[in-house]
Amino acid sequence: MIDSIVTRFRAVQTTVARATLAPLLVRGGVFAAFLVAMVCAFPPSVFLGRTAAAVLLAALLPAVAPRGVATTLVVVAVVVGWVIVTAESADGIALWRLLGLAAALYAGHTLAALAAVLPSDAVVAPEVLARWLARAGAVVLAAAVCGVLLVSIAGMGGDDTLTVAALGGLVVAVAVAAVLGWLVKRRT
Repeated sequence: MIDSIVTRFRAVQTTVARATLAPLLVRGGVFAAFLVAMVCAFPPSVFLGRTAAAVLLAALLPAVAPRGVATTLVVVAVVVGWVIVTAESADGIALWRLLGLAAALYAGHTLAALAAVLPSDAVVAPEVLARWLARAGAVVLAAAVCGVLLVSIAGMGGDDTLTVAALGGLVVAVAVAAVLGWLVKRRT
């Protein structure tokens, strides 16, 4: 048993010693994105006291282990937390918080996907990371524009308009996924 622990420790030590800057930056981006998502989702009181350590640990888990279920669990926890906080709030939904949350969750998810396939000792050209981030930024911008339009439409009518706008957003998301799936199948 002690030999197993020593072997794992040496493996971790070797991995850390061989790590290069690009994979570390990607993993740092995962941590930062999920931390921003939590700041947008939760009230400031969550970041004080004992819960601050739990929040930092939750944001750190996907950065340390992007291949596991940690990323999914953090995304689900943040979304469920946001829904609960929003449902209890009398102020309603702040558009900047909603857009920030969506952008940070998407950035965290896409960076975790990149970190999952990027070995810690990989040498990566800066152009590769720049293209990845530019593509992610384009998706966030397009989603923000659609989101603002749907929220604006929802604000023009009564309570039924919000339901119609939410269903419209769902239809757009499913349509985009279907088109992307069709393009992938056509390409192969």
